This record gives sequence, structure tokens and C-alpha cells, in this order.
Amino acid sequence: MSTMQAITVTCPNCGRTNRIPVSAEGRPKCGNCKQPLPWMVDAGDDDFTEVAEQADVPVVVDLWATWCGPCRMVSPALEKVATELAGLIKLVKVDIDQNPRLAQRFEVQAVPTLLVLDKGQTIARQAGAAPAPALRRWVEQSIAGREPAGKG
Repeated sequence: MSTMQAITVTCPNCGRTNRIPVSAEGRPKCGNCKQPLPWMVDAGDDDFTEVAEQADVPVVVDLWATWCGPCRMVSPALEKVATELAGLIKLVKVDIDQNPRLAQRFEVQAVPTLLVLDKGQTIARQAGAAPAPALRRWVEQSIAGREPAGKG
């Protein structure tokens, strides 16, 4: 994909608005205060590899559907976790109804299905909704044993 897509993120530390690319190397930081920014993007069948699998940081993938009640509950919890773990993870949301190839590839049988990818490999998986503190523990435990980018 040659077009540079970007999203707008408000820095939770200083309140400044920042434009960050949906796919890039490294970790986005606020242009004003230099603090890590939460990285939350949507991806689909056509750009998942670039957006999620090529990321330098672990990626939490939320495989969800618009008609799913638990998905609507877990989405704000995941956004809270992504904000709390800014600089450590990237949150990528995938609507499985709009992206059936990804749903099939990851063998989604229930939504929400959550994955943690490290360098494109699934290192953790869970189905169903959970509150933000439980999701944060799950993500932190999942990424605890990974090697930092640039090593290995």
C-alpha cells in the first residue's frame, strides 16, 4: 500500500492533537510533550499485513462485529488498555463482517475474539468480553516474555 493513511490522536498527557500513520515503524510520540501516544487503528483484509503484522510493537487485534453486544462493551475497555499501555502496544480493530478473509484466517467462531500478535505471530488468543483490568493483565502477561524490537 503506497498511500500514507493517518489518524488523529489526542495526547492523553498534554491534550495536543497529533496525526500518526496507521502503519509505521517505531512508536508514535506526541509532537508537543514527547510522551507515547495510544495507537488505535482499523484494518481489513487488504491492509492487515502492513498495519498489524509488520508492526514493531506487539499488536492487540480485536476481531469484532457491529451486531455483537459484548463487542460494544469490550471496545472501550480495549481503548482504555491501549491508552494505559501507550508505546508498548498497538490496538488494531477488524470488523469480521466487512473482512471475511481475516475472520476465516484466524478461525473466528465467537466475537469478540482477541489476539496478541508479535512480529505477525499469534502469541495469545481469547474469546469473549472482559473488563479493562482483566484485559490489561492478559495483554501484559502475553507480551511479558517477548524480545524487544531490534533484538534477537
